[in-house]
Amino acid sequence: MNSYLQQTSFNFYCSGIYSGKIRFTDQVVMHAKVDTRRRTQMQENVLEAGAKYVLPLARIAEQLSIYTSAEWLGDEVVLENGDKYQKHITYQAEISGAERTSQVWAYRGGTALDIVTLDGEVIAFLTPNRYGIELIVKAGYEQLTPLALYAEPLLSQPEYGVNDLGAYLVPMRDGVKLATDLFLPEGLEPGTKVPTILVRTCYDRNGKKEIFMRWANKGYAVVSQDVRGRADSEGELIPFYNERDDGYDTIDWIIAQPWSDGKVGMWGASYLGYVVVAAATSGHPNLLAVVDEVNVGSPFVDTARKGGTLCSWPLLSWTLAQSVGTRTDFDIFGGITVDPEAAVDARPIRDIPQQMIGRTSGPWELWSQHPEYDDFWRNCTFTERGDQVKVPMYVISGWYDGDSPGVSETWRMLTEHDVKSRKIRLGAWEHGPNRARDLLGVSFGNDAVVYDYDISVLRWFDRFLKDIPNGIDQEPRASYYVVGENRWRTSEDWTPAEAVITPFYLGGNGRANSSLGDGRLAAEPEEHSAADTYIYNPADPVADSGEREPENMRKHELRSDIVVYTSEPLAERLTIAGELSAVIYAASTGLDTDWVVTLSDVNEQGDSIRLSNYIVRAKYRHGLEQPQLLVPGQVEQYDIFMQNIAHTFAAGHRVRFTVTSSSKFVAFPNTNTGNNPYEDAEAVIVQQTICHNHEYPSHIKLPVVPNC
Repeated sequence: MNSYLQQTSFNFYCSGIYSGKIRFTDQVVMHAKVDTRRRTQMQENVLEAGAKYVLPLARIAEQLSIYTSAEWLGDEVVLENGDKYQKHITYQAEISGAERTSQVWAYRGGTALDIVTLDGEVIAFLTPNRYGIELIVKAGYEQLTPLALYAEPLLSQPEYGVNDLGAYLVPMRDGVKLATDLFLPEGLEPGTKVPTILVRTCYDRNGKKEIFMRWANKGYAVVSQDVRGRADSEGELIPFYNERDDGYDTIDWIIAQPWSDGKVGMWGASYLGYVVVAAATSGHPNLLAVVDEVNVGSPFVDTARKGGTLCSWPLLSWTLAQSVGTRTDFDIFGGITVDPEAAVDARPIRDIPQQMIGRTSGPWELWSQHPEYDDFWRNCTFTERGDQVKVPMYVISGWYDGDSPGVSETWRMLTEHDVKSRKIRLGAWEHGPNRARDLLGVSFGNDAVVYDYDISVLRWFDRFLKDIPNGIDQEPRASYYVVGENRWRTSEDWTPAEAVITPFYLGGNGRANSSLGDGRLAAEPEEHSAADTYIYNPADPVADSGEREPENMRKHELRSDIVVYTSEPLAERLTIAGELSAVIYAASTGLDTDWVVTLSDVNEQGDSIRLSNYIVRAKYRHGLEQPQLLVPGQVEQYDIFMQNIAHTFAAGHRVRFTVTSSSKFVAFPNTNTGNNPYEDAEAVIVQQTICHNHEYPSHIKLPVVPNC
């Protein structure tokens, strides 16, 4: 390491808040913390091994000489360790009386670690994420980095320390007490009342404590609570069931406190996102702002019973991880200590927890007692009370978010009930959004990772909890990133107001089995089009990844039990953006079955990159309230939701739509018997028929937007 960098002390900022100093030595990383309450500078010590920072300080230390010896010139720089950087944006500021211009370099590859240079010299490192940018910068050069965005005049500033008042046990209406932490801004005038941001989590409120308390630095009370049955809270976790009422009761407790001004906002992501949407359906009059990221949807839409099926690995891994104790076992959740393949293949389904973790799972057992949509599931379905939602809601997700069905469900609810202040932001993001610019071989633009992610969240709370006229509610309702075009667009609605819903019809000569078949996709239904058939064997299900990611489906599409419909090469690029759906006319020789539909982009080399898919159970074709077994061989119409997307098909590429009957890592394969799926030991091989002619015009509906 060169002597210059050994002598350099970097200022460390988290979400725009000064968090101490960082200094690199040959052996260790030195960290001088800031006391969170008094905001006083502490003495320098070796950085703790378990420090909970997103910015990879140890990696920076190891590679520092590589970063500083590189020539930061041109449009792209490849470092000697193979890291690739591209010229991104610039910042200008007056430094020591002179106008200076910095250069931000965007990291390409994995999780973003961007670099800022000034005249070819490294002055800052930063990692954006959903909670805010973590950044180290040479003192005095802050305004030449994305920290400049936090200086927006109408944005709440970090003017306060944090007074950690510790834990309270807050009683719910049934007497169960929930462990609840309270953080207040330190330095308020006596008697000052402040708005509150509430977070309710199933993952132990201590896990993200340092992150959530940062809102207190900016003038908010922060209340962080374990949901019932988790971490230090009393009661039993019944996923989804109690979140509406517990949210309401917690808000009641907040507004009764002497420091509360009566205004409450909520933030949540994933299951925490379900929690905030459920609270919104309580209609509590003091809930005035909600930020909902990548939210889990209602059970029959997104989780336990996705599309009416019985969800396999995504839900099973989560449920097992919650069932070994009161704190989540993330090694189970991540598929480390429980083998996903073994888990989804185990039978009977009801006994899988006992086989995998050696004990029963309360939620799994309870769900197995409710194999059909009943009052239990109605209480878990937030759209059953969508008419109660009045709160301004900011929805955030992305094309590779596995819970995007829940996000779409939420947005449909807000639209149906015309919630006035609703906003949506959709990026080329995963369930952990705003992380990387490349995913499974698909490359996005440098601006796919944004620097204002947490700033927009704070602006939402500022507008509706502090009444700051920052204009966020006057901006276009929808902001979305178009993959392939690789740029952001805005619209007055989502699906974009300018989108034209355009049908693409299935056709062929009756041999659409696999990508080698004759299945066609066209703008008009074919005059003479023969139905396609395939054999579905529950013992041999399709084993795609089960994740919502740009997986190459090419190898799967060689199976004879997938019928494939492909357009001619496009003469010009085609851009779609919005909510998708499909209408298929199909028959089965079984009493029940599943249908899996997928949209993909096929390039000149034959790679078939999945864009959107979904799965539905046939018995619910008339609605969840009206399950009806099939008449074998009878053609039925299925209206199928598909996950949202914004994507440009390049000229020469082809549009592909496929139908099959299984996706083992999404849902346990349907046995085709119509029996209770938790206990069914019988499986029947069936013949499936997909019809496509003038009488049965099977098609996919694509929201086509103008190219520009």
